[in-house]
Amino acid sequence: MTGVRIVGIGGTLRAESTSEQALKYAVNAAAELGAETELIVATELDLPMYAPGRQLPAAALRLLDAIRRADGLIVSSPGYHGGISGLLKNALDYLEVLAAEPRPYLHGKAVGCIVAAAGWQAGATSLMSLRSTVHALRGWPTALGAVVNSSAKPFDPKTRDQLSTVGRQVLDFARARVELC
Repeated sequence: MTGVRIVGIGGTLRAESTSEQALKYAVNAAAELGAETELIVATELDLPMYAPGRQLPAAALRLLDAIRRADGLIVSSPGYHGGISGLLKNALDYLEVLAAEPRPYLHGKAVGCIVAAAGWQAGATSLMSLRSTVHALRGWPTALGAVVNSSAKPFDPKTRDQLSTVGRQVLDFARARVELC
């Protein structure tokens, strides 16, 4: 089957961040299995704070258009103090613009969640935070969410397997949903 579109969103403004590398790895895994993919990395998410009614910047319009066209998403964030980065949360707040659309927010979309943190506890609590945000936006987090220990580079085989699994699960769910519709 062709035509399943997966959008990867995230990273940090730090060049070569672990969360962005993890995002690219998972998105590439989905692409190798036949997904059409698009990446929106942190430099493109450096948006003004979301405010209802404010004119949308071009980068926000691109993000919203990519999400409208996506069958699934992979979202990656650094773990900051038990939560996702403010940069990513602000970008996700822009999805409020999609509230009145036929498929509001992330309605019915599979969302793979990845967090990179300098420790397992910070990663686990941040992953829970990201999954909760996805739920609030009506997305369906995949069964596996990946936590990457950013102090361990390059990625070990277990981490690579988990990131590939996240990409595969998003693609599998998106394919199943496209077939049903």
